[in-house]
Amino acid sequence: MLSFKFAKSASKVIGNRNFHSSSASLANTTKLFINGKFVESKTKEWLEVRNPATQELVTKVPVSTKEEMEAAVKAASDAFPAWRDTSVSNRSRIISNYKNLINKNMDKIAAIITEEQGKTLPDAKGDVFRGLEVVEHSVNVASLMMGETVENVSKNVDIYSYVQPLGVCAGITPFNFPAMIPLWMFPLAIACGNTFVLKPSERVPSASMFLVQLAQEAGVPDGVVNVIHGGKEAVNFICDAPEVRAISFVGADQAGRHIHARGTANGKRVQSNMAAKNHATIVPDAHKERTLDALTGAAFGASGQRCMALSAAVFVGESKNWIPELAERAKKLKVAGGAAPGADLGPVISAASKQRIHELIQSGIDEGAKCILDGRNVVVDPEFSKGNFVGPTILTDVKPHMRCYKEEIFGPVLVCLNVDTVDQAIQLINANPYGNGTAVFTSSGAVARKYQREIDVGQVGINLPIPVPLPFFSFTGSRGSFVGAGHFYGKTGVQFFTQIKTITSNWRDDDISHGVSSSMNMPILGKN
Repeated sequence: MLSFKFAKSASKVIGNRNFHSSSASLANTTKLFINGKFVESKTKEWLEVRNPATQELVTKVPVSTKEEMEAAVKAASDAFPAWRDTSVSNRSRIISNYKNLINKNMDKIAAIITEEQGKTLPDAKGDVFRGLEVVEHSVNVASLMMGETVENVSKNVDIYSYVQPLGVCAGITPFNFPAMIPLWMFPLAIACGNTFVLKPSERVPSASMFLVQLAQEAGVPDGVVNVIHGGKEAVNFICDAPEVRAISFVGADQAGRHIHARGTANGKRVQSNMAAKNHATIVPDAHKERTLDALTGAAFGASGQRCMALSAAVFVGESKNWIPELAERAKKLKVAGGAAPGADLGPVISAASKQRIHELIQSGIDEGAKCILDGRNVVVDPEFSKGNFVGPTILTDVKPHMRCYKEEIFGPVLVCLNVDTVDQAIQLINANPYGNGTAVFTSSGAVARKYQREIDVGQVGINLPIPVPLPFFSFTGSRGSFVGAGHFYGKTGVQFFTQIKTITSNWRDDDISHGVSSSMNMPILGKN
């Protein structure tokens, strides 16, 4: 456990950094990042960012003006030709430098996340680390950007293809992973030779700003990465801007479907990861202690504010008798500010989110579910009395028609359903509209194989609660949890940020010129 005291502002957490204003008239405000410079916004509209554990003001975020957003896109567009023509070796070296700087500053980034988002410091470090893995993978992007060749498809005719960048790309990120999701997006995009405009969540801007500053320190040229701020207006601007070729989005359903529809209508590629209702299936032959530990962490970790949280548990047969022991484990979790020693759960992001979670818990009770562990009146230390805290909550006897099951709660609430067989569990999960992730806990290889083959969910864990793939694979949520042209990171991520150009060439043997002199020096590739 890291030891850390809450700072009064994120600028104190990380020292006197460039992205928070030092101007007396703009105190506690966050800047834009355009063409390699941190820029004071000229907006008249600001959004407050408050520490969700204490309600202290951390910073104010500008709602970028149209002129500022246009300047960011122009900077990215102007920077693209030179960055595209930078050798893939040099791009990889810069990404490698960036990887090292993120690793060096991991504790500082985690502290910023904890202050603005609320998650515990160890969980915030995990947020950074999972993003860092994608950066590490991006260093080796050249191996994923190789084209194909067929020689002599006809006499003296060869066909070959190149994998090339698209141009200006954009990312719109959520509040729940302030480091990981931006790092899913712009490092891979720029490693492929694109330039980027990032719009971080207006609720948690500072981690993204620090990451962009580190990218500049790593050697990313001016204009290659730019940052704008705001809400719906900024989203629509990105969807409409003709220079933007591709949009990455992670967030809620309504926004994701809007971005996909508007972006694709404007001829852009869009990848959109959206809501989830992830199920754990518990078979009676599973290892009980390991399963209960896994459920506790996956259901209540990060206060349930993960798109891969296990928010629904399907107990098969006699495994339902384990639920009281699960509740006993959850009762022991410490709810406190994310930097407090021993904290297991921090606050949820806002008072509105807390109220919605309370309403969904009550809706389950009203519809006939039993609340065997109620976190709505959780007791926290006095210093956190104003925080947005919800304790671990377990609803049992939940039915598929209930609102608490049909909606994504996005809080530390586990809904428990009972079925008699694994087949019934598979049918229930496949009937749910979402397909982000699922897990099965069993000691039977036959059951596990049946489950992984028949379940209609994009990511499956076997005796593993949160099956987020490492970056050499891709994040493959499906059905109602994803719409778009290609999944995040891995091979499909590179394909999303690139296009294929195919060349058919005809060079005749009698075109060979004679008398060409030879160089005896060792060729140096990738120097420029």
